[in-house]
Amino acid sequence: MPTALLVENLVSPMTIAFLLGVLASLMRSDLEIPEPVIRIISIYLLFAIGLQGGRELADVTLSEIAAGLSVVAVLIVLLPLLSFLVARRVMKLSVPDATGVAALYGSVSSVTFLVARTYADSMGTPMDGYVIGLVALLELAILVALFIGRWSIARNAVSAMPLSGLLLETLRGRGLLLIGGGMLMGATIGDTNFDRIEPFFVDMFRGVLVLFILEMGMAAARHLRSFGAVAGRMAVFGVAMPLFNGLLASGLATVAGLSVGSAAVIGTVAASASYIDAPAAVRATFPEANPAIWLTASLGITFPFMMLAGVPLVYLFAKMWAGM
Repeated sequence: MPTALLVENLVSPMTIAFLLGVLASLMRSDLEIPEPVIRIISIYLLFAIGLQGGRELADVTLSEIAAGLSVVAVLIVLLPLLSFLVARRVMKLSVPDATGVAALYGSVSSVTFLVARTYADSMGTPMDGYVIGLVALLELAILVALFIGRWSIARNAVSAMPLSGLLLETLRGRGLLLIGGGMLMGATIGDTNFDRIEPFFVDMFRGVLVLFILEMGMAAARHLRSFGAVAGRMAVFGVAMPLFNGLLASGLATVAGLSVGSAAVIGTVAASASYIDAPAAVRATFPEANPAIWLTASLGITFPFMMLAGVPLVYLFAKMWAGM
């Protein structure tokens, strides 16, 4: 069964697009997607996620999502805290670098979420629509990670911005703004108005996602070359920590009563690592942190691992917890 799931993921368009991007970078191909185009694609994907989530949230009540909200509240604190402690005490990283690790591994990867959602659909266990909103809330883990780092160097916090400024800076990030704004729009415009934009934001969604993953493959290969002295430690962390997080989160979601598909998606995003919003927040708050450590681990180790094996493995965790 695990082998069949892995093969299924390996032949998906998204996985093949990622591998093609890695190959193009390693071959020093002149294949390139201009940065402005990548920004547009990123904006499109984040906004589309929000719109679809808002449309689903419009049809549910607070009582229906209360269990999921409780799981997310625990994960927002637990994921960055565990990542920080491991990075600081086990891998002996500096506070700024441990904070970078906590921010990226406490937060979520939008692309990995999309892959997990597609995978759950393909297995006949689609997630509940409101899970999109729960995933958006997990971005708040960035705030928790930065607070942990700031608190850890409170005696020498000259370079750290005030907590109020930190909160505002994170809330102004494009990820939260686009997903949150999209959710608000999707929840208020109604089905008739949504039908008018559905061909662009739903039908084209997966095709645009494949292009974005192609670029992520090229970026991952570029970062992998400069891993440096911490390569061994971060390689182990970049696989072991996601597996632990995925096992923990899918278990919590299952105990809370979520379906297999929903538990698998939440477990997968908990196992993922951010490489879009969190790095910007870390650089703004801890400019001395070395992105070659935490960003390379996210893009060069965890992202390809999740694309190739992590998604089906976390799905298996969710089925295991559900006793299926």
